[in-house]
Amino acid sequence: MDDIQIKKQPKKYDAIIVGSGAGGGMAAYVLANAGLKVCLLEAGPNYDPRENSSQLKQPWESPRRGASTKFRPFGDFDGCYWGWEIDGEPYTQKDGSNWEWWRARMVGGRTNHWGRISLRFGPNDFKRRSIDGLGDDWPISYDDVKPYYDKIDKLIGVFGTNEGLYNDPDGLFLPPPKPRLHELFIKKAAGNINIPVIPSRLSILTKKINKDREACFYCAQCGRSCKIYGDFSSSSVLVKPAVATGNVDLVVNAMAREVLTNRDGLATGISYVNKADMQEYQVFGRTVILAASACESARLMLNSKSSRFPNGIGNSSGVVGKYLHDSTGADMGGIIPELFDRKRYNEDGVGGMHVYTPWWLDNKKLDFPRGYHIEYGGGFGMPLYGFNWDIQNLNGMFKIHGKQKEAGGYGASLKEDYRYFFGAHVGMAGRGEGIAREDSYCEIDPNVVDKYGIPVLRFHTKWSDYEITRLST
Repeated sequence: MDDIQIKKQPKKYDAIIVGSGAGGGMAAYVLANAGLKVCLLEAGPNYDPRENSSQLKQPWESPRRGASTKFRPFGDFDGCYWGWEIDGEPYTQKDGSNWEWWRARMVGGRTNHWGRISLRFGPNDFKRRSIDGLGDDWPISYDDVKPYYDKIDKLIGVFGTNEGLYNDPDGLFLPPPKPRLHELFIKKAAGNINIPVIPSRLSILTKKINKDREACFYCAQCGRSCKIYGDFSSSSVLVKPAVATGNVDLVVNAMAREVLTNRDGLATGISYVNKADMQEYQVFGRTVILAASACESARLMLNSKSSRFPNGIGNSSGVVGKYLHDSTGADMGGIIPELFDRKRYNEDGVGGMHVYTPWWLDNKKLDFPRGYHIEYGGGFGMPLYGFNWDIQNLNGMFKIHGKQKEAGGYGASLKEDYRYFFGAHVGMAGRGEGIAREDSYCEIDPNVVDKYGIPVLRFHTKWSDYEITRLST
């Protein structure tokens, strides 16, 4: 594009940050509080949970009764704008790949709706190649990172308990919430077969830690983002106080296109498209920080080509975009008959599990590497619209108030059945670690651009036998 068509910003910054999520928000927070001048670029609109959250809204307040849309795939009240698909921003697949790329477009990014599970890497996680021969060891150890984990615990607030588990390190925890009834059942049963069930470690305030954030009042709607800033979102905990220092210029709806460099190959700024007027702008600074998520940052680097960087900036090794992997997941559910026809009371709790199971098995006795933790769900919750739980598989099997009924039903009898089974469900989900491999990667698609004219990513990914075996075991 000709220089005459590009609007170059005259202000020079100490740092330009692309992305306002967990990484970009933290960079802005630290630099702004150190007195540096920062330009924070975000591809989506501004978002303040206090003003924009749908917390405490009822299903009937949505024109779709809370149903999901492309804009909000997790439901009409979810705290995230966009997800797997974004209008005008495609990505492509090759060789049978089916990579599902979640992209948030808003200040705070995905931290506005995530599960707040805040676990530390353990000592073994930094040296996996030495243990199982897969991937690479980190050039640093847990001891190097521990002081920063401690700082994070104090800054954002994480509840939990110190259990002395070697690869699930202790932290500076807030008091955990009490287990719900179904979690007590799970803990008792697991204890009988020597499976550990301990308090979860979530970044949710069970007590007040500063003047700007209130303690959780247990509405179980963290996924909508919190109006009182009781949980960790980059938007409320990092970006908002960073902007309040007066040292951050927040530029929203700014779609980063390219990292700019000088003749020595040093990064000098970012070229971006303003979504409001579809014009290209350039902003300059002494340092450029890419924190637009793993894949989006890789896309930006691969699109930043020059005579010095023909394969993209920082990519002389050809590694940018490679070793792409995701966590694994498998879940199952059931019912606890002892919880049929429970007494009604509020047990909403935090927006997530109060207990979980860390990895406890010995890989030497298993046919897959690494492991998984188990997340638990169940109990009461706010009633929702729809026919839930496959009710026909319950009321045709179990007696209700001593009476055997036919499966399904309608009217007063069906309402009675739902009330009878309400709160008896439990679920568990295993979340494991994928193995990083060079043949799983993303690259620039030479034939497709988004609506801003920026080349998009093309994915070449597949699960390995390691992940498949873990999920099938």
